Amino acid sequence: MQGLNRVKTVLDKGNLTLGVWQLLPDAAMHEAVPAITSYGASPIVRVPDFQSWMIKRALDAGAHGVLAPLVRTVEDTRAFVEACRFPPQGKRGFGSPFPMDRFGRDVSATQYLTEANANLLLSVQIETKEAFDNVDSIAAVEGLDLLFVGPFDLGNGIGHPVLGSSFVPELEQAIEKVLDSAHKAGKKAGIYCGNGKRAKKYADLGYDLVNVVTDVGALTSSLASEMEIVAQKAGRAASGPYGS
Repeated sequence: MQGLNRVKTVLDKGNLTLGVWQLLPDAAMHEAVPAITSYGASPIVRVPDFQSWMIKRALDAGAHGVLAPLVRTVEDTRAFVEACRFPPQGKRGFGSPFPMDRFGRDVSATQYLTEANANLLLSVQIETKEAFDNVDSIAAVEGLDLLFVGPFDLGNGIGHPVLGSSFVPELEQAIEKVLDSAHKAGKKAGIYCGNGKRAKKYADLGYDLVNVVTDVGALTSSLASEMEIVAQKAGRAASGPYGS
């Protein structure tokens, strides 16, 4: 299975990974995972909570990694890692017939069982004040691969919410702190961004995994741009939800 998780392979080589956040259809994870892998991309599933059954559901569908939201402590992080890994490194149960096919047609059940622990990307979101206060200890948890910043919730948590299109200096400093903590612990750092301009900023800062845009955001932006072109060429002001 080595090399079949494309996101983890790129990160392990020290290269930048760019991604898109899929929101549509939100409830169709079991269908989305195989669709994504069929195009040669690696799906990372953000579970609603780091409860073990939610993690198992995502991994059994064939996710190449899991992103856990709202962790707060080292204990939360260790429990998450254990839920993602087969014994003896963890507590994950084995039996789904689907995940091996999401890595490759030639990957057997035995190969998946023996190699999945080393080839899944395990990430936690740093988006609460508690997690930020414990970020150095969380980054040091064995088996964790990546710290991922949710800037909007992190801003809310530390008392510096995002009110508009820019981040206040205190939030920017917190974002840099997470990056430093991850790299000092030998881990990777990722961040959620809503557009290419912001994504480039954090890629240049040193973030290893950068979410560039959401599918909903890209669709809305594209529609607005195309509608504006038509309105300008027609010589009339645009109107409606995608007009100006």
